[in-house]
Amino acid sequence: MTPPVSLRNHDIAELRRLDVAHHLAPQQDWQAVEDMGGSRIIVRAEGSTIIDGDGVRLLDGMAGLWCVAVGYGRRELADAAHAQMLELPYYNSFFKTTTPPTVELAARLAGLMGGRLQHVFFNSSGSEAIDTMIRIVRHYWQVQGQPQRQVIIGRVNGYHGSTIAGMSLGGMAPMHAQGGPLLPGFVHVMQPYQFAEGFGESEADFAARAAQAVEDAILAAGPENVAAFVGEPVQGAGGVIIPPAGYWPRVEAICRKYGILLVCDEVICGFGRLGRWFGHQHYGIQPDLITMAKALSSGYLPISAVGVADHVVAAIKAEADDFVHGYTYSGHPTAAAVAMANLDIMEREALVRRTAEDTGPYLAQRLAERLAGHRLVGEARSLGLIGAVEIVAEKGTNRRFGPGGKAGFVVRDICIAKGLMVRGVKDSIVMSPPLIITRPEIDFLVDTIAAALDEAEPALKAL
Repeated sequence: MTPPVSLRNHDIAELRRLDVAHHLAPQQDWQAVEDMGGSRIIVRAEGSTIIDGDGVRLLDGMAGLWCVAVGYGRRELADAAHAQMLELPYYNSFFKTTTPPTVELAARLAGLMGGRLQHVFFNSSGSEAIDTMIRIVRHYWQVQGQPQRQVIIGRVNGYHGSTIAGMSLGGMAPMHAQGGPLLPGFVHVMQPYQFAEGFGESEADFAARAAQAVEDAILAAGPENVAAFVGEPVQGAGGVIIPPAGYWPRVEAICRKYGILLVCDEVICGFGRLGRWFGHQHYGIQPDLITMAKALSSGYLPISAVGVADHVVAAIKAEADDFVHGYTYSGHPTAAAVAMANLDIMEREALVRRTAEDTGPYLAQRLAERLAGHRLVGEARSLGLIGAVEIVAEKGTNRRFGPGGKAGFVVRDICIAKGLMVRGVKDSIVMSPPLIITRPEIDFLVDTIAAALDEAEPALKAL
């Protein structure tokens, strides 16, 4: 059915009405969306800027949802999709068949991962990648003759997607409160969040304590029952939790001590966000599996992957049976072609090196200059092009404004009204801009947060 002319021409009022009437948006209070008359309708985007149906322009300080690394309006990615759709829009990889872009992308990712991570299983979303990783981890131990190794250790406040398996592995309390019970076999340990859980403690002592929590959980479950430890190099949706120096090498050593698989969830940190192709490379560790999505295609088409080490694949191959897992769109050729074109852009424009050597350090510098000393800021932290601002009621402490973790949402709404899209996570503002962001745009981002904090102060004090 051809849509009415009003919709083809972006009749925003009608779209908002239809949004309320028919569209159930993810991660939303549906009644609140109805009360505001429908969602903000984003109709165009260019570079690092999104534009809504009323013509309002906002600097996208979140790169969509942590994903639009190369920015908006990249014709090369549209051309790659168009060309592949004309040649072969889709075919599956189930029947001992595959497609050229799928194979080429797998080989390219193996080169970027390096070392023993030489194998790739494709999916369509980060959540699917997490489910695939869980299946591979547990199957690996089955073929190793240790089927009792079922326990997978995650972290409190970690985020690993919204499927039942991903939500169970993740440690988000609001998600655990809905749609339970959780799947069995998942254990959660403290997160390496020093500002909230180790305030005033030395970095070295806190790193040791947070890593020790992993070992304690292994011992409590029995090492012979533990399959893997899973963590984001930097926790994204949990509030941009950057672990203290020494934490990740300690965790890796603990996993090796007990023969447990180490998994890094790179869905947010992968593809340059921390100034390396993958977050685990920044920390100098060697996981057995990694999950990736988001910036793999810069969000232009849905695609995700699991990188798997040689020894894990060798064990599964030795079983001489099907790995009975997969998705209709695993290795989708058009998505893979777009991902290849996206990686071309990232390499040609040296976006990973630029993040490490230019824009990442500049963001850290501007946060330190403009926000670290602000009377409402307890900490302004960043690594590469991901960062957070902790909002506090009393400078020099981690005391918050009122209960419930609402300060971040107050400041976020003011930032959006001032032309900056950022995210509120409890009592913090988090940012993850496109890797193409410029220094003047970073200035605008930081200055806008500072102005929003000033404007928000009366409302924060009333919480």
